[in-house]
Amino acid sequence: MSGAGRLDPPLVALVVGTTAACVVLPGGSGGSGDARHWPLAELVDRFADLDSVMAPRWVVWSAAAALGEVVAARVAVARTWDLAEAHRIVHGGWWATPGHVWAGCRRLPETDVPRLRRARAGFDGGLGDLFDLAGDEQNLLTETGHLRADALTTWADRPPRLEQLARAALESQLAQAGSVATIEGSGGSGSSRDGRMLRTVWSESAAAVLCLELERDGLPLDRLAAEDLISASAGPRPVDDADAQAIRSRRDHRVLVHAPGHERTDLRNPGQVRDLLRSVGVDVPNTRAWVLEPYRQSHPLVDALLSWRKDERIATTYGYRWLDEHVGADDRLRGRWTACDGSAGRMTAQNGLHNLPAPLRPAVRAAPGHVFVRADLGQIEPRVLAVVSIDRTFAEATRSDDLYAPVAAKLGADRPTAKVAVLAAMYGQRSGAAGEALKDLEKAYPVAMGLLDRAYADGVARLPVRTWGGRLIRFGAAAPVAADIADGADGADPDEPSGIREKAGNADAARGRYARNAIIQGSAAELFKAWAATVRRAVAPLGGQIVLCLHDELLVQVPTQHAQAAAAEVDRSLQTAARTWAGTEQVRFVADTSVITRWSEAKG
Repeated sequence: MSGAGRLDPPLVALVVGTTAACVVLPGGSGGSGDARHWPLAELVDRFADLDSVMAPRWVVWSAAAALGEVVAARVAVARTWDLAEAHRIVHGGWWATPGHVWAGCRRLPETDVPRLRRARAGFDGGLGDLFDLAGDEQNLLTETGHLRADALTTWADRPPRLEQLARAALESQLAQAGSVATIEGSGGSGSSRDGRMLRTVWSESAAAVLCLELERDGLPLDRLAAEDLISASAGPRPVDDADAQAIRSRRDHRVLVHAPGHERTDLRNPGQVRDLLRSVGVDVPNTRAWVLEPYRQSHPLVDALLSWRKDERIATTYGYRWLDEHVGADDRLRGRWTACDGSAGRMTAQNGLHNLPAPLRPAVRAAPGHVFVRADLGQIEPRVLAVVSIDRTFAEATRSDDLYAPVAAKLGADRPTAKVAVLAAMYGQRSGAAGEALKDLEKAYPVAMGLLDRAYADGVARLPVRTWGGRLIRFGAAAPVAADIADGADGADPDEPSGIREKAGNADAARGRYARNAIIQGSAAELFKAWAATVRRAVAPLGGQIVLCLHDELLVQVPTQHAQAAAAEVDRSLQTAARTWAGTEQVRFVADTSVITRWSEAKG
């Protein structure tokens, strides 16, 4: 039985190889049953038929590896168990290749996971590391029990091998489900036996499918408006390299005209920019925008420089080349999506989908006959803190549309001070006004503050922590194969929280600050994805589709005649997802929901 009291859907494993696909159906007494092999040309139709008959939960090594063609054909995928996403929750970290999944399920050393190295010119030509691939060509496992590195690539070229992989997927799902039950039974996910971690696996798996849908559909863009907006910042589309250089020089001149005698300064060189600023009496330690902002009114050069940077970013990163390469003939901006960005667990996207400059937002326009329903979660992280800490007093503040108002009243302070105190608590800031406000907050809400303090102590001690939904956040040794997989990168480890890469003297405190925020930010990401998965299903009958997930914001495109109904479903889905995710109705979650035509029409 599921947590909702219904019979669980049957588990069906799906593996897609180089020439065919294989499914393994459920057998008696919870075991795996018959295998069926499908030609790749029949994959979509066979999948749709079996899904309609059995309504299973599809077990896949990853959505990207198994469901890409199915999603591209616009077949709805209702339920999955994504082994990669489940691994990231149960075992932590970002790396979740089939080898990592298998090692986690079998409790094998992660450092020994076989790997395929990225191709490098003059080296292996993409064929991999011969030492990694050494061994019996017929065996799925290596002599040490690890999954072979090429299992889901070149090795999966015939039906018997696909069947081995499909049965291994079911075996891995059984192990992961057992780990989830053990962790929940021990209270390791925050409280025991509430099914919370299992639901996280389901919603994270749904988010991985949503990522494929977002890649397929793209973000609607008004190409002509985008051209005009780019032109306003970057100048007209250049006709050749010489014209591009002339346009660039004119853009630079708007800054350099304020410093006669320095016309040869390279504005893209921070050292030269510091010298330029010093020439007009502005001496700063670096040229970062937040450092320069207070000097904006002191000299026109500073204002011109800050404006130039915004124009330069559009010209170099979001200019005509970006438009030509990433916006399709159907006027949709597309990029690769991932359901988990690392330790925090947020969704991320490429090609500007997650960091489109504000000046270009007017170009994001719903398709003809459609509108956007835009919804933005309000004060999400402090509301999540009320859930995660199980602080009844702090939960009372969430009943208000503006959480900071009742907190301010309890502290006997103004709203800005209350907001600073709450944010300081979650981000670990203890200096200045934030530190003073935090002392009062600790007295007023000792349960919530105590949770954050314990997370800080765990981070300092390099002890792993878990989010409300059960995601493991690890500290300590870097991921074992990150540098090998990067193959020529700077060695940065996506499993190492970016906030703790500091000098040794500050590392302990940095880990503590990261831990106290990660349990909140990571939990908020889980709630967001549960909400997105609920919205995805709720608006489908209305012809709606999610076209953007941006941290705490959803953008849903829907036919104009269904706009109000879709907006109601988005709000209703938030309450449903929040109640299920939190396991309580004592904490209130709110969203600013509006119906708009262009993204720039949204408030905030």
